[in-house]
Amino acid sequence: MPVLRIPTPLRAYTNGQSDVTVSGSNISEALADLTNQYPALKPHLFSEGGDLRPFVNLFVGENNIKDLQGVDTPIQGDQKIMLIPSIAGG
Repeated sequence: MPVLRIPTPLRAYTNGQSDVTVSGSNISEALADLTNQYPALKPHLFSEGGDLRPFVNLFVGENNIKDLQGVDTPIQGDQKIMLIPSIAGG
């Protein structure tokens, strides 16, 4: 099953887990499984309207899903998915 890597700032919402095994055939299904397992994570990833927040970046291998098929990007097997929030400063 695919594994989603959780960044340090969000691990407080996954009981400290850095890697979470998820099910699904695409990113959307994997994120639904992730937020079913850890509901407190959902508002940090999705807007109230259910859209993925713009500062949330997801990579399948080395490819940003924004350059692929977005949340419809297929995943399979033991593929690694990395969740990387954008960092802003000023």
